[in-house]
Amino acid sequence: MTRSKLREQMFRLCFSIDFHTSEEFEAQADLYFANNDFFRNKEKDYIKTRTLDMLSRLEEIDQRINENSKGWDIRRLGKAELTILRIAVYEIMFDEDIPDKVAINEAVELSKTYCNEKAASFINGVLGKIG
Repeated sequence: MTRSKLREQMFRLCFSIDFHTSEEFEAQADLYFANNDFFRNKEKDYIKTRTLDMLSRLEEIDQRINENSKGWDIRRLGKAELTILRIAVYEIMFDEDIPDKVAINEAVELSKTYCNEKAASFINGVLGKIG
């Protein structure tokens, strides 16, 4: 599976973060993988490890989003937009293997699939300030 596809699966899993407590999330991740049996173990581990690491840094990530989304409090953002921003900010701040430009571009592409037509420019603008 390509990194883009792995990132999309991570998006799908992370979308549920705000609907469950952090204690429930690991069980939700296991359920997600059980219902999507096309993953290889290596892919499951990659997605789950990155997602749990992102969760452990969520306060810092959300703060960075809030600081750079002028006029848009994080609570006002759509869940899809917020999830995409969280993943991209995580990659920009904490993943040395992914260049900032790639994280931004991948976030914009995800937004074109999962958000409304205005989201891509908003996400690009916020991430451009961070990356």
